[in-house]
Amino acid sequence: MRATSLSSADSTLPSPVLVVEDEPLLQQRLRGVLLGLGYAPDALVFAYSLAEARVCLAEQPMALALVDLQLPDGNGRELIEQMRADDPSLGILVVSAWSSEEAIMGALRAGATGYVLKERDDIEVSLSIRSVLRGGAPIDPFIARRILEMLPVPTPVTCPLEPGDQHPALTEREQQILRLVADGLSNREIADQLFLSRYTVESHVKRVYRKLAVSSRTGAVREARSRGWLG
Repeated sequence: MRATSLSSADSTLPSPVLVVEDEPLLQQRLRGVLLGLGYAPDALVFAYSLAEARVCLAEQPMALALVDLQLPDGNGRELIEQMRADDPSLGILVVSAWSSEEAIMGALRAGATGYVLKERDDIEVSLSIRSVLRGGAPIDPFIARRILEMLPVPTPVTCPLEPGDQHPALTEREQQILRLVADGLSNREIADQLFLSRYTVESHVKRVYRKLAVSSRTGAVREARSRGWLG
């Protein structure tokens, strides 16, 4: 379970990485994602339970943690609270099958940096890890929609955006993609629905961010709703 530092070729990646997951197939999958990001095998530390994870943390400080919530000896939220208290700057990404409001908000309140569902493909998980490494706070699109549903809807200041409207701030395609973002679709799902490449969708989403002066999907939807562009 013990890990050493990355090789000089991979020194830009913070290490070691703690992966707390009790399912062998999921461990194998996350190993593959991390290796694909450029991590060396000996930079990865795997724990099957809270107890094993605590032993690993006692042996050496971690630079990044991927944590499941449903573990054999308890809830991963307990570990998140401990890690956050010990290291306020640690990147902690929850990778879980749980999508209930209680699980999501509990993990975020405990100190999780981001939250992604296990059902997402390797590319989406990889993008979430990259975001954490860059100081971001990635939230699964489905979860972002759940969080938005919990927020009060601001009073519109303009007329709602209709499919045929041409608001000067956004192109028709950007308006279309923004509506799908608000519905909780990932970039890949939007690309499949509109018969576009994922990279084209990502480009449109970035332009929406820039025009709305936001840096996240949640922020874009919230800003659009505040302007009355979304119902």
